[in-house]
Amino acid sequence: MSYVDGFIAAVPTANKQKFIEHARTGDSVFIEYGALRVVECWGDDVPHGKQTDFFGAVQAREDETVVFSWIEWPDKATRDAGMKKMMESDDPRMDMEKNPMPFDGKRLIYGGFVPIMELPGSGG
Repeated sequence: MSYVDGFIAAVPTANKQKFIEHARTGDSVFIEYGALRVVECWGDDVPHGKQTDFFGAVQAREDETVVFSWIEWPDKATRDAGMKKMMESDDPRMDMEKNPMPFDGKRLIYGGFVPIMELPGSGG
């Protein structure tokens, strides 16, 4: 069964292109270390809630867009090995000075998840 790392961040809307470039550079490392795919999603139809919402979760400001991302791995063992390799690597693509995050990393939310159900799509 697969394993998923999920992420939510508040990215300054003006930094959209910088975010895409940062992700394009860094995400390729996850693929090289065993991820099946990496998906980066720019908020488009994200409602404000009365009690909780994505904006509140990452303390997004008016000039920021919520980004929802995930990394799909074949299994947790591959993910753990890939993350360990990445953290121990001196790969310049993961160097925060050479490829700085174009958002406040202190407000990034992330976690690892075990899928418990999956429905196949129509493929169309």
